[in-house]
Amino acid sequence: MLKPQPRISAQGRLSAWRRKLTGRLKRARQAFLASGVGLVFNAARDRKAIRRLRVSRDKAKRTLTAQPRDIEAWRSLADAYFALGQYEKAIAASDRLLALRPDDRRLWAMRDRFLRALAKHVDEREIEAYSVLDPQNKIAWNIRAGYLLYKQHYGEASEASDNALAIDPNDIVAMRVGVHARFHSCDWRKRESDKALVARCLRAGKSIITPFNHRALSASEAELFLVAQRWADDYRLSGRPLWEGEIFRNPKIKIAYLSSDFREHPVGMLMAGCFEHHDKKRFDLTAISIGPDDGSELRRRIEGSFDRFVDAQNMRDEKIAQLIHALKIDILIDLNGYTNARRTDVLARRPAPIQVNYLGFPGTMAAPFMDYIIADPVVIPKENELHYKEKVVRLPHTYLPSDASQPAPAKAPGRAEAGLPETGFVFASFNRCYKIDPEVFDVWMRLLRDVDGSVLWLREPDSYVRKNLKLEAQARGVDPHRIVYAPHVSYPDQMARQQLAGLFLDTTPYNAHTTASEALWAGLPVVTYLGESFQGRVAASVLHAMGLPELVTSSLREYEDLARALAQNPERLAALKAKLRHNRALMPLFDTARFTRNLETAYVMMWERQQMNLPPENLDVVENPSSV
Repeated sequence: MLKPQPRISAQGRLSAWRRKLTGRLKRARQAFLASGVGLVFNAARDRKAIRRLRVSRDKAKRTLTAQPRDIEAWRSLADAYFALGQYEKAIAASDRLLALRPDDRRLWAMRDRFLRALAKHVDEREIEAYSVLDPQNKIAWNIRAGYLLYKQHYGEASEASDNALAIDPNDIVAMRVGVHARFHSCDWRKRESDKALVARCLRAGKSIITPFNHRALSASEAELFLVAQRWADDYRLSGRPLWEGEIFRNPKIKIAYLSSDFREHPVGMLMAGCFEHHDKKRFDLTAISIGPDDGSELRRRIEGSFDRFVDAQNMRDEKIAQLIHALKIDILIDLNGYTNARRTDVLARRPAPIQVNYLGFPGTMAAPFMDYIIADPVVIPKENELHYKEKVVRLPHTYLPSDASQPAPAKAPGRAEAGLPETGFVFASFNRCYKIDPEVFDVWMRLLRDVDGSVLWLREPDSYVRKNLKLEAQARGVDPHRIVYAPHVSYPDQMARQQLAGLFLDTTPYNAHTTASEALWAGLPVVTYLGESFQGRVAASVLHAMGLPELVTSSLREYEDLARALAQNPERLAALKAKLRHNRALMPLFDTARFTRNLETAYVMMWERQQMNLPPENLDVVENPSSV
């Protein structure tokens, strides 16, 4: 919240603003020029380069005086301001660009880059002063809103975006920041109007929410396909593709995995065992890492499982694509999709004959340069294929990998040690808070009212989310103290403490994915509701592969009834947990070697079609009985 400010004369405001701006820019420029980030910024160290940037800035300004809608001039101005360390001005120029091109993903990515630099080099109090000194400047509020969003101060970010919208109700930047802030903080006060706004903008050809976040708002495969399609439009290749139809005759099938998550991240944790189990006699494996090295044991383990591991985090998209093509990669698997750290431009250059969407993004990329998506019969049933640009390759059990080499969960801690009451049933849901939907929360609160002494155990969010969930619980007649928060602990400790819960309650329209697999490995049953689209069907896929289809329900009412019945019948729940423990060693879910053989069969089927110069086609992997 903004604190009341004393009245300042216009001249005083101007003088104060000049002093603050001069000092801020000096510090920011010094820090930025010392950082050595990128070729442009290295060049900006010398005076000649700075003069060139100023010439470019001034030229862009003159162009815009005569032609205020010139896209390239605005882009040039924004880049010049950024290189000079004038981040607020760079963001202001990008906002003018976005007013002209609101659906250009590259412009949003550019603005995000400017915000990261601003957040790194400028103090939060100075950002507050920026909007206070000019409270009728919507761009000042948008800069503050974006800064606060980046810092995950969601309540203040939403408030700042509202201030911008009060000045201009049609401001696309403010709309996007506000929806995003509320979406990630369980702030449901505008939930229906936010959903209506997203749908209205989509119909108008504007996307104010990313395809990934949209999947937590919508269960419609048709709508999600349209969102992805609009996103894909920005990745159309302007020149010739790198791969132009030639057939590689490699001694082994060359596979490359492109990912930002070869580290302690859900994707890395799920895929590590699969990487190790690949048949090195038949496949040549390359990792293209576009993310950070976290120095973890998992990172070293993943590096050791590949024939070659390329650290491409600081390489340009064009260079990465050229490298992939030079290596004559047969199959390029993108483990990011439309997630934050994506490098979709690499795939748009078509460096490989077969390009596959897998794991990181639960849905279609709707891009002409993606040939296949790896799925299973549950997450993409036959009737949903029409909503996918890629051809669907179904694995026989589940598309979700696992790492069976992880140790069995350690002995559970005491309930008091885990922050739980000594008695009472424990409903758990360790999904991220953005997956919690008001309708699901309604069900959870009814369960707490009906099961005496029970508590709801959630992963610990920030204070603003806790405040919102407290208000939502009170509005539903439930004491907020019955929601218990689990602080962040190490992975082994998280696995151990899950054994204290009675049931894992899934979310919809975006299910538990990795968290469902982890709960089952810990011996915790998962109750889920089978949704209509990929992201809402993953827990069902996992439960089928675990031999527990009885935990998959077909409606929220059935989901609620099953959870209540299990919580109120200890003998039935104990039998279910015994079955889960028995199935853990027998069923396909945690058989990493078996899963990898099926995945390799999928790769071979794709490769054989390409070798015969046949187009991609929907494929179903049939498991070889001798390999089970």
